Amino acid sequence: MDIGELTAVELCSALRSRQLSSVEVTRHYLARAEHDICGAFVELTPELALARARELDRIPPAGLIHGAPLADKDLQLRAGTRTTHGSRGWAEQPTNSDRLVAALDAAGAVSIGKTATPEFGFAAHTSSLAHGHTTIPGYPELGAGGSSGGAAAAVAAGMLPFAPGSDAGGSVRIPAAACGIVGLKPTRGRVPAQSGLGMLGMLAVPGALARTVADAALLVEAMIAGSPRRLSTLGCPPAQLRVPQRPSRRRVGVLGGFAPWREIVDTPIGAEARGAVEAAAAALAAEGHVVAEVAVPELPGYADAFLTIWRANAAAIPMTPAQHELLEPLTRHLVDRGRELTAGRIVAALRALFAHEEAIVGAFEGLDAVLTPTTALPPRPIDWYPEDPWENFLAQCRYAPHTSFVNVAGLPALSLPTWWRGGLSMSVQLIGRPGGEDALLQLGAELERVCRPGTPPSPPGAL
Repeated sequence: MDIGELTAVELCSALRSRQLSSVEVTRHYLARAEHDICGAFVELTPELALARARELDRIPPAGLIHGAPLADKDLQLRAGTRTTHGSRGWAEQPTNSDRLVAALDAAGAVSIGKTATPEFGFAAHTSSLAHGHTTIPGYPELGAGGSSGGAAAAVAAGMLPFAPGSDAGGSVRIPAAACGIVGLKPTRGRVPAQSGLGMLGMLAVPGALARTVADAALLVEAMIAGSPRRLSTLGCPPAQLRVPQRPSRRRVGVLGGFAPWREIVDTPIGAEARGAVEAAAAALAAEGHVVAEVAVPELPGYADAFLTIWRANAAAIPMTPAQHELLEPLTRHLVDRGRELTAGRIVAALRALFAHEEAIVGAFEGLDAVLTPTTALPPRPIDWYPEDPWENFLAQCRYAPHTSFVNVAGLPALSLPTWWRGGLSMSVQLIGRPGGEDALLQLGAELERVCRPGTPPSPPGAL
């Protein structure tokens, strides 16, 4: 049995049936990760990983991902493992693990280390002064996207079967698109261990990066199953997260002309991104789904409100003056501007984002999914982002203008490739109703089956 050729679903099945041991699977992925040439990992922990694998091999399989390797994003605390948050000024050795890490452990995961992230996850590209650049496997000149770029690169390079990430503005979907894999962001509150309530604006949720739709669903389901408690205020069903076995006819809207960042920057959609959406729309229509255009009303003040909350979250990071001096330009800009905010300004921004949430959810009413490009442009060179922090932020908006509003609305979203040119791909984003992951998984699995490298034809000169 070739471990590297197995999907994560197949791998976990083989682990549960004892066809494979956790030790041999963990050794396989550690060996792959030791030859990391794309900057996916900031640290490997082979001794801890193998000790954990031996422990799991001694007990009956219980959790959904019993014995399966993954790695923690370097924003998540794991007891006894260094956490840098992608920064030169931090090197925590926590004594307790974050709830998401504990939930994955309860589901049977084996962590082999930490995956790269930009400083505190505040960028759509994974580059830092602490750890360097994370690149697309096979393309050392192209960035892997962010902020879960290390996780995406590790999965794309076969160094992990799947990996957890976090997503506050596109941080799972953007690197998934850059690396040509699947990224699943669940509904706000679907995963109790990191519900979004811990971040101002409720923007951040955990998500999964994987090579198939079913693999991503399995990892998110493991996050849910491993969580010890649910918050009573969150109404998402605790049901299984699986690709539906009996497909339904769905209503899919194709979002056109929507530019939430237009007040601060133009975000034209490239020909490659349009090609990915057109390929997906045609494929879904051919599968019998109802596909039609949908519009979202203008969101006045969106950019200012989102930026206000983004900066406020940065300013809330505990730090010493010495740590502040070591911050990178983008993070320091966000922290310093955030410290200038008044309580009234923050409350007004929260109210504005709630109004935008109502407008977005209302515009999508009656639809099972909404289709957009995940990124407006192909993967960006590692030196594409300006050093100036404001210009850097605007460049991020130009690259991925359609991801952050999904976090504001708390909706689930799935990113997967549908268009190829050579070895690179472009991805679409399917956005669902609150708690509507089942429709996204069905549609994603259909696109995965129909849209393969080589079809549809790529326009000349693209990528």
